[in-house]
Amino acid sequence: MYKFSNYFSRGRTFLNNQVFPGNKKLSTLMIYATDLCDSACKHCLIWAKRPVNYLSFEKIKEIMASKCITKHTAVGLEGGEFMLHPDAEKIMEWFYHNHPQYDLLSNCLKPARLIEAVKKYPPKRLLISLDGTEATYLYMRGKPGYNSVLEVIEALYKVLPMSVMFTLSPYNDFDDMQHVAEICKKYGIDMRVGIYNDIAFFDTIDKAHETEIGSRKGEESLRFAEVNEWKQSAEFEKAKSHKKDEITGDLGVAKHNYMGDGDFTDKIPEIIKEFSENYDFLVLYNEWRKGNLKMRCYSILDSLVILPDGSVPICQNLDLKLGNVFEKSLDEIFNGTETQELHKEYVHNCNQCWLNFHRKYDVILYRTFEKYFGRFLTSKMFGYYQWESDARSTYESYFRNNGQ
Repeated sequence: MYKFSNYFSRGRTFLNNQVFPGNKKLSTLMIYATDLCDSACKHCLIWAKRPVNYLSFEKIKEIMASKCITKHTAVGLEGGEFMLHPDAEKIMEWFYHNHPQYDLLSNCLKPARLIEAVKKYPPKRLLISLDGTEATYLYMRGKPGYNSVLEVIEALYKVLPMSVMFTLSPYNDFDDMQHVAEICKKYGIDMRVGIYNDIAFFDTIDKAHETEIGSRKGEESLRFAEVNEWKQSAEFEKAKSHKKDEITGDLGVAKHNYMGDGDFTDKIPEIIKEFSENYDFLVLYNEWRKGNLKMRCYSILDSLVILPDGSVPICQNLDLKLGNVFEKSLDEIFNGTETQELHKEYVHNCNQCWLNFHRKYDVILYRTFEKYFGRFLTSKMFGYYQWESDARSTYESYFRNNGQ
């Protein structure tokens, strides 16, 4: 799915952003165009946000005129459910003609509308969500959308590149991962494995990395009234306050009660090795959650998200806002003096998430330089890091010694 040209372009942006911190360019921009959603997921409570927010078509065009966005910037359109935006097709049409380097993310619950829109204004990639079997999907996402996802795959897998996004969580397990991988293999499409994180914007209930994988599989679906009551509770406010922009300062993992020394690597389905950049991501997550993997976060220097209310967090994980596009331009927000200082602090000190959006880039950055320049020069260039408890291990030796 991702070619050498993608990594070369991002490497070039990395060098520019290191040399010119006040004129950084974006490799990736995710636009959460609305928080309206027709799903009822347990691992993401966007669907319960009120009032509903939208980034207007005009505001999105204004954002896209920013100097920090280039023709090479990969833009993702998502929500909530992006197709519920009142100007969804109008926005897609604009991107198709003016910035074809865009991805569309969807839950596929409106399959007919999605299929029609994608055929008219095809994105570079279509990313859709599928988190297990039909039964798991219903319990995890609260809606009977499994067959809608398969309908979209059937209709579009020969039309454009697709990625099926699987999120490993307390609400599904490795059997579900196997099931989704088999579907992807059947249709010859890409699979992207992600890890459940308690992202600030998602207002999640269960603490990521503390609640064991699969431990809440099969529980009844959430109801809006239950979620609304949770969001008005003192417990929710305490959780949000505890989460807010806390870093450890020593590249340790976040200050949570992680799941001890448990090892799940023997549970990872063998088929996952057939989809690039997933198996190693899961194995390294196992090390990270035990506090063994330490790595700086460089992805925040070239990757950004904009939320439906216009706010721009420093990353997908933290609730630390850099600014709001309804108050300042994206260029002022992303390249301003205050942001430059925050970037310095968080690049060097934050290691508290394992999000695809951020950590896959960091893994690729470190392992690539280590492969060609060795561990010593890589640590001199990017700062101290380690893949596992043995701080001397290289990426290659770690996977070789573990028979992987």
